[in-house]
Amino acid sequence: MRDLLKLLIAIVISELTGVIGSFFTVSEINGWYSTLQKPLLNPPTWVFGPVWITLFALMGVAAFLVWRKGLNRRDVRIALLVFAFQLLANMVWSIIFFGMHNPRWAFFDIILLWVAIVGTIAVFSKVSKSAAWLLVPYILWVSFAGYLNYSVWQLNNNQTLNISLPQGYTLDSYTVAKVSEISCVENSDCETPGEYLVQSRCPFTSMCLKNKCAVVCPSYADNK
Repeated sequence: MRDLLKLLIAIVISELTGVIGSFFTVSEINGWYSTLQKPLLNPPTWVFGPVWITLFALMGVAAFLVWRKGLNRRDVRIALLVFAFQLLANMVWSIIFFGMHNPRWAFFDIILLWVAIVGTIAVFSKVSKSAAWLLVPYILWVSFAGYLNYSVWQLNNNQTLNISLPQGYTLDSYTVAKVSEISCVENSDCETPGEYLVQSRCPFTSMCLKNKCAVVCPSYADNK
């Protein structure tokens, strides 16, 4: 019963990381994220949920196999601390990418996450080989996610958008105010509606996102 309780705790803590991340993710899937250009290998959005639920469950089982060896062991304590750090890096990625709309900094975080997972596998292997192997699907998926993140960053890099913005503003991170049904090929095909031009909240501008005209609010560089 004690082992069963530890297993449940380990899985719940791991899944909780995904739950916290989902607060920043769910509302953006059909919003900001839907406006981004994506690489050809980008999976359907419904794939990500089941994959992450499975991976977090495997993480929980792996942590349990290490935990059950006893917290009195120094290598167990170190292994679980490294594991906790990678969970934090995982959660922070969702905040940066979806919450802050910043694929560039999210990519740097995912590099940190990848290194942390490799470190977790290394320290887990010294305590439980089975625990280390359970994290292999995780590192493979994060490697693929890194490719997706980098591709989204590059495909939506403001340097390729050819839009003139006031000094100090950037499209590295922006808020989508409206997506119209006007089809487009490039940004010059879109015109900012008058009601946005008279607003002073930010220098609204129109962009061609996923072949649809969208009105966006750029961010001020000092406040990204």
